[in-house]
Amino acid sequence: MSEQSEDQDISGIRVAIVDDAKTIRMMMSHTLKQMGCEVETAEDGYRALALLRRFRPDIVFLDISMPELDGYQTCSLIRHGEDTRDLPVVLLSSSDGVFDIARGQARGATAHVSKIPPDPVLRQLIYENTRASEVA
Repeated sequence: MSEQSEDQDISGIRVAIVDDAKTIRMMMSHTLKQMGCEVETAEDGYRALALLRRFRPDIVFLDISMPELDGYQTCSLIRHGEDTRDLPVVLLSSSDGVFDIARGQARGATAHVSKIPPDPVLRQLIYENTRASEVA
């Protein structure tokens, strides 16, 4: 782990992971728990919206491609919620194409990252977009 990563303490940060792929949810959850984060997961956009009200995460990792309510639609709903409009939302995609990034930005996404982000990238995204950077 780099020196910079060690300085980026994200322990105690509440993270929501929303992805229809159980493997992605489990892998990211395991990694983030090892970093000291509190983690809750949801398998679709509808369950994610309920999770946000109950869990009150500091940041959300949201898959773009999900059935029923996709990540773009879920991100828009998060941005329109009074309690969630300022919540950092990082879109997860199997593609890092310009179109995906632009569409995510138009829906209010904070950032866009390819699945599954390397540990240092995860840590940095959480640190830079949550209260962890404020207390450092």
